[in-house]
Amino acid sequence: MDKQEIQLRASKIKLLILDVDGVMTDGSIILDNQGNELKRFNVRDGHGIKMLNRAGIVTAIITGRKSLVVEHRAKELGIVDVHQKVFKKSEVYEGLLKKYNCTDENAAFMGDDVVDQELLKRAGLSAAPSDAHEMASKLADIVMERAGGRGAVREFTDLILQHSGLWEKVSGESLG
Repeated sequence: MDKQEIQLRASKIKLLILDVDGVMTDGSIILDNQGNELKRFNVRDGHGIKMLNRAGIVTAIITGRKSLVVEHRAKELGIVDVHQKVFKKSEVYEGLLKKYNCTDENAAFMGDDVVDQELLKRAGLSAAPSDAHEMASKLADIVMERAGGRGAVREFTDLILQHSGLWEKVSGESLG
């Protein structure tokens, strides 16, 4: 996709929807001896989400697994729409579009695996981390240079902010 098409699509984004494992994290699940689940999130990814929110773009999570860690991280980032243990992501996606009065062209989505294929195709702007499953990479509008949990979300949020003209509003710096 060329830069002009990315700018056009990014300028229409009002809602970013993220998968968790393999997108917000590197996909690893760490279990301790007591059965507690641990995940590692990237601080810069989190800052990108907060900048989007300051720019007026809503962020939501749709993930197939359920984890208290995800709830805690979402709360830290101010993400109120957290949908876990979702097997049919398109149903939740539809609900989010209605809730925020959006169409497909107003939604951005980042996913990394075959369960994300419908949203990767539908969203107005879709992305996959560099280490995503091959099918997700083929369906995404953009494949990030960074891997899941290693800055891919920040790369995508920066792209949305920069190409939609909102970068200066949230960063205070010109890119020109």
